[in-house]
Order: sequence, then C-alpha cells, then structure tokens
Amino acid sequence: MKRLSIIIVTYNSEKDIFDCISSIKQWSDIPFDELELIIVDNNSRNTDSMFEQLRSLYGNDIVLVKNTHNGGYGQGNNMGIRRATAPVILIMNPDVRMMEPVFKTTLDAFERNNSLCMYGMKQMLSATEMSCNSFCCAYTVNGYLQTIMTSIGNRYDYYLPRYMHFSGSCFFIRKEMFEQVGLFDETIFMYGEEEDIHYRMRKNGFKQMIYNPKLHYIHLTKKREPNLAYETKLLDVAIEHSRKKGYDVSKTIKNRLRNNTILLLREKVLVFLGKKDKRQMNLLKEFRKEITKRLK
Repeated sequence: MKRLSIIIVTYNSEKDIFDCISSIKQWSDIPFDELELIIVDNNSRNTDSMFEQLRSLYGNDIVLVKNTHNGGYGQGNNMGIRRATAPVILIMNPDVRMMEPVFKTTLDAFERNNSLCMYGMKQMLSATEMSCNSFCCAYTVNGYLQTIMTSIGNRYDYYLPRYMHFSGSCFFIRKEMFEQVGLFDETIFMYGEEEDIHYRMRKNGFKQMIYNPKLHYIHLTKKREPNLAYETKLLDVAIEHSRKKGYDVSKTIKNRLRNNTILLLREKVLVFLGKKDKRQMNLLKEFRKEITKRLK
C-alpha cells in the first residue's frame, strides 16, 4: 500500500529532474514500495529522451505522464494527483532537493491526526544557508505587516496558519481534502497557486496546517537574478485572485506598494553600507512604477 505520492511537474527540466529524484531515493526513510513517484511533463522539447532515461534508471518504480500540451503548472499537477493512489501528496518542484529524512515524520503526523490537511518544512538555499521563503503572508494582509511578519516569521520559525501559506515549491497535502476543494485552479497558469490553495482549504473548513522547522529541504533559487517580469507577473496574479474572491483590488495593490516601500528602504540601507550592489534596489524602483500604474 502506498503511503505517499510525490508529484513533480517538469517543463524543459531535464537538468534538474535526475538530481531531484536521486535526492528523494537517497533520503527516503520509508520503504520504496510505500512511495509513489509521478513525473508529469508539460510537453517539453525533449520529453521522449528524458522519459527514456528515467525508465532505464528506475523502471516500474516511477510513473511517467506525458502531457500533450502545456496547460500550466496547476493542470500538470492535477494530472499527477488524479493518478496518485496514496492518501498524502507531496507537491515538489524539480529544482528541489531533499537533504535529510522527512517522510516518516510527516506521514506519522498525518496518520495520527485525521484533521491535518497540510504540512510544510523549512526551506533552505543550500545545506547551510536558510531561505526566507518557507512561507509567506497572504497578500490581503496590510503590506507593511506582510513584509515584517514574513521576514520575522521565517527567521524565527513563527508560523500563523490563518495568515501564512507554505511555499508552493515543496509541501504535503491530504489528497481527499484537496480533492474536496477542487485541486489546483487550472485557470492559474503559473505562480500564486499556494496562496489560492491555502485560501480554499481554510474556506472549506480545513484549517489544521503544521509547519515543522526541524525538517528541511533545499530549493535551488540562490543564483536566480532579480527579474522584473517575474515580480510583475506575481502582482498581476494577486490582482486576479482578489477579483475572483471579491476582495478590494485597490487594497491588494496598495499592500504591494507598502511592501515595496519597506523592501526598497532596506535595499537602500544595504547599498549605502556597501553590503549589496544596486541591482535589487533598481529592480524594486522599476517594480514600484509597475505597481503605481495599476493604481490608476
């Protein structure tokens, strides 16, 4: 009987997926016959060759699902979840690496508590460097508080389930409850899915969420360059989510402006002290212009 189904959606991810799977096998602390590994490829350039290599390495120990089109991150994950047979799902990005045994502790928690719906872990940038994105505040929280609470919460492992959602790069969720809220919203092509899932789980009465800072994983984002297009996309996703949920869109935009104000002030201080270059500061200035445009 399978206890855990791991879903990994790939899109031109052949450079990451092999190391990702290798880390899962290396650090799994449950028998491999209790683990179901499902790879869904969203119509990559080299799907066939990647799948051929995966079959040669893992044979029947891995389920390979080929999407005929790229319907987005959520749609790909839903394909995998519908194939899954275990009661608990681990949603995992291909650029995530396991760095220690985590499965047994997590599954024991789900099996002890039938009301537990989601379970998150501490995100790392490397084996020794902490990330500040284990969880984030909802965009409906006041922008100043959002920034401060997210920063302090991640630094001191202070998680508030009512206001904070886990990083979408790696989290556990109970399949039956996730199915009851409709799985991933497939109208969201990419980014912001975790905020939406957190909102719908709580709205439907599934409120028991655990963050365990003693369990860690690595998300390989350290070398990513500041990206205005990415930040703007996240802003537009938040605006669209607000419209769909009946929130005041202007408040969402103003919250992002407040968030930007604090982050920009921090970057200016760090640049003045010679601790950082101006790239992030300049990005925040350009992003501020994009936020302001949407207030008009």
